[in-house]
Amino acid sequence: MNFHIPAIHAPIDAQWLSFVDGSSSDVGRVREVILSSWKRCHTTGVNPYDNSIHPHLQGEGLNRALNRRERLLAVAHPFMTDLYAIVRGTGFVVVLTNEDGYILELFGDEGADETPMTSNFFVGASWHERDAGTNAIGTALEEQKPVQVTGPEHYCRKHHCLTCSAAPLFDPDDRVIGILDISGSFQGAHLHTLGMVVAAAKAISAQLRIRMKNHQLAVANKKLVSFFNMVSDGLLILDQDGTITELNPAAERIFGRIRSELTGIKLALLLIGDSPEKRNGLHLTKWQGEKEILLDTGNGPCQCLASAESFVDEGETVTGSFITLRPIKAVQNLVHRYSGYSASLQFSDIIGNSREMQEAVDLAKLSAQSASNVLLQGESGTGKEIFAQAIHNQGCRHAAPFIPLNCGAIPRELVGSELFGYEDGAFTGACRGGKPGKFELASGGTLFLDEIGDMPLEQQAVLLRVIQEKRMTRIGGIKVIPVDVRLICATHKNLLEKVREGTFRQDLYYRLNVMSITIPPLRERLDDILPLFRYFLDKLGRDRGHKLTVDRDVMHYLYAYPWPGNVRELQNVVERATNLAVSGAVTVHQLPTEIVGWQDGIPSNSNGFPPAADIPQPVNRQQRIGQRKDREKNQLLHLLNTHDGNITRVARELGVSRKTIYNRMHRFAIAQ
Repeated sequence: MNFHIPAIHAPIDAQWLSFVDGSSSDVGRVREVILSSWKRCHTTGVNPYDNSIHPHLQGEGLNRALNRRERLLAVAHPFMTDLYAIVRGTGFVVVLTNEDGYILELFGDEGADETPMTSNFFVGASWHERDAGTNAIGTALEEQKPVQVTGPEHYCRKHHCLTCSAAPLFDPDDRVIGILDISGSFQGAHLHTLGMVVAAAKAISAQLRIRMKNHQLAVANKKLVSFFNMVSDGLLILDQDGTITELNPAAERIFGRIRSELTGIKLALLLIGDSPEKRNGLHLTKWQGEKEILLDTGNGPCQCLASAESFVDEGETVTGSFITLRPIKAVQNLVHRYSGYSASLQFSDIIGNSREMQEAVDLAKLSAQSASNVLLQGESGTGKEIFAQAIHNQGCRHAAPFIPLNCGAIPRELVGSELFGYEDGAFTGACRGGKPGKFELASGGTLFLDEIGDMPLEQQAVLLRVIQEKRMTRIGGIKVIPVDVRLICATHKNLLEKVREGTFRQDLYYRLNVMSITIPPLRERLDDILPLFRYFLDKLGRDRGHKLTVDRDVMHYLYAYPWPGNVRELQNVVERATNLAVSGAVTVHQLPTEIVGWQDGIPSNSNGFPPAADIPQPVNRQQRIGQRKDREKNQLLHLLNTHDGNITRVARELGVSRKTIYNRMHRFAIAQ
């Protein structure tokens, strides 16, 4: 950096006078930097003979200027103190200005502001060229480089008694943010003064850059620490030996131990099983992608997906690793959220006021409060899945997954892979990378096995072992995976009869049949037909934006019909009727022929069309019970006649036991 200092052997009084009076162009002895400044002052109309006090800031304007450069003042203060210690008692002042030339800080001997020579040096005073003419502060601002101005080099005559040495101060982006200056008597001019100012200015600018870097590092460190602590995955920092040096709160929760108990322990010692990672001292820096590991935690074994990124120094030497741990359970919950597996139905969604239905609901609510396995029994269409979802949602696992699987809808050779998953290459057609089974996906929550009676016998043995041991192994795999699942099973078949036939394991039956709930068929709860009919009718009416009325005769047929398809069949009948009710009224003509043609139908002679909410019950309870018994007897006689009195076949078709058939024959006085 070039310093511009005056040639002290060349007095320029005459040249100054010639320039400001315009009487001569002889300015050959004036330095170029000074001459350029004189020309700027002349152009802007600065009065060289003005003896007034400089323009200055005060009040709110001064406070804003001070606050804006608060950091600069803090950094410069100790350097200014050191400079003033050198010039103390000489009449010199040490000055700091902002980028506009206004003085923000001043060090000087007592009474310096009252001395004519330094009277314009006070906090708030402007030393910009437009206000003070050529001077070290203003000219350094214009030139953006160090300047020393001595005696007559000043454009204004009142400053000819001064010598001023100034250097600009730069922020970390190399923008001028202020000027450091030492000014005093012309007789005290010295070439080294500018050198001291330049050195101090460089030190101040360097300190500003250091502070800025420190601030940036502090902010970046705070962001990283915040991220490290708030991220939901477990994070570990290991040294080159695989020892834990740092971990985040999520990792503490995974291990069930606090930070002080884990730091200093080799991560390999916290692995379960004879894995390559454990045998090789857990060389995590060699990992590519994610690996499944089993951790020994305070809460028991925890299966995690782990990934690693190594730290290297300037010499490309590995100094440690950064490990992420993601519990499989958390991954499963994320999958469930976006895969559609969910339980949305509650007990309030079960429509039915009959005593039989309320007893089933009460028992289901009690079952929801326990962790025991539940067996739901009932004919198709009675609402077994609604019960399963409601039990899950009212239990302690309501926030965990609810995974349904219909055992009767899967080819028998695929039931095992659906339940227990498989490893890569386990069989022809297996997905690359393998696939978790429903047990893994439901871990921590509920697995709903619908149509459990259709499960192949060979898979029943595997299911029983998993239930007993709470562990499983994928097909084609060797890794033992812990599973914590509540089972809710459902069937429309008589499992005891299947046990007697040898198609269902007796030990599995007793494992599943801890809490047994039988959902009554619709024909045994006639009190629920009307509320169910109203519910489906109102819902369809709301969806289609209109209200439907119902012929009174319709209910007579609905009450008389035995509903082999139960609630699902009733829902379909209501939907059919509303689709055909183009006039806005549901009549007998919109009912299916099997309902209208049922032999127990009792048509009414009424021609009224009351709204659905006002549909009366056509017969009393005793009449309905009598009708139901007649239907059951007629149905039993029909089946006995169809199967030539074969009790086993009749029981299989009705989905009940042989003993139940004998009891009904006795009740209805039917001879064998």
